[in-house]
Amino acid sequence: MIKIFKTFGGYIEIPQIEKGCWINVNQPTPEEIQRIQKEFHLPPDMVQDILDPDERSRVEFEDDWSLVLMRIPVETGNNGVPFQTIPLGIFFTQDFTLTLCLQDNEILPIEQPSPFREQYREITDTINFILRLFLRSGSIYLRYLKQINQMTALIEQDLEKSVKNKELNKLLKMEKCLVYFITSIKANEIVLAKLRNSKKITTEINEDLLDDAIIENKQALEMSQIYSDIQSGMMDAFASVISNNLNVVMKQLTIISIILMIPTLISSMFGMNVPNSMENSQWAFPSIVIASVLMSVIGVIFLTKKRIH
Repeated sequence: MIKIFKTFGGYIEIPQIEKGCWINVNQPTPEEIQRIQKEFHLPPDMVQDILDPDERSRVEFEDDWSLVLMRIPVETGNNGVPFQTIPLGIFFTQDFTLTLCLQDNEILPIEQPSPFREQYREITDTINFILRLFLRSGSIYLRYLKQINQMTALIEQDLEKSVKNKELNKLLKMEKCLVYFITSIKANEIVLAKLRNSKKITTEINEDLLDDAIIENKQALEMSQIYSDIQSGMMDAFASVISNNLNVVMKQLTIISIILMIPTLISSMFGMNVPNSMENSQWAFPSIVIASVLMSVIGVIFLTKKRIH
């Protein structure tokens, strides 16, 4: 979908591009991809890079145009992985600014006019707009990290009494999300450093905004690394817990087998076709049953005192 706004605030939607406009493109169809290449003069290889889910963050400054590629977090349900990261491209010239992403996201949701409509200060230039995107991206990273932490806490409760690998696989997918986040946040950190070293930031407002974005990005990186370290140790610990739980179950089954073996052994001995002086006794069967029960009780008491179970 393609939406064209008169300014970065997204207050007024217009049908055609004009100087200073902002074009937001999410989940483009093949026809829309051809349109942005022809009408907005985006190089085809650049469009392919932005729409590549594995593309790294980077900055390109040319004479006629510039490109800032950042990685943003999105929700996903693929293979049980709740979150992943995808590239968001900001292509800007002297006439317009275009944001392109391969799917809808919370950074620049296509169904909303703009996430910056309620901002007190008006967005006046492209660099200010880009820095606000980095700042918003860092905030959403932090929010998703808190959700991952909550999901992990629920998985922990199930893991404490589990003997299967299902919960451990869920924990592994949480770790996979954190790896995505750490890699993407580090790449965004490099982009922010390049923006600081460039000559594009000329106002005090943008300098303050850049500092805020760097702090937010660094906080998200530190939280991701902490959660990743905790989950790595947790996976090792709970792998041992699952093994111990399974050992307890097997031990209990072994105890039951030993107890059941006692009456089976006694009945087998008296069930043989050999004389045992009890063939004609009316108390033969009750005596064997009572002896089997007594021996089983003695075995249970013995194993209880030995604390084998």
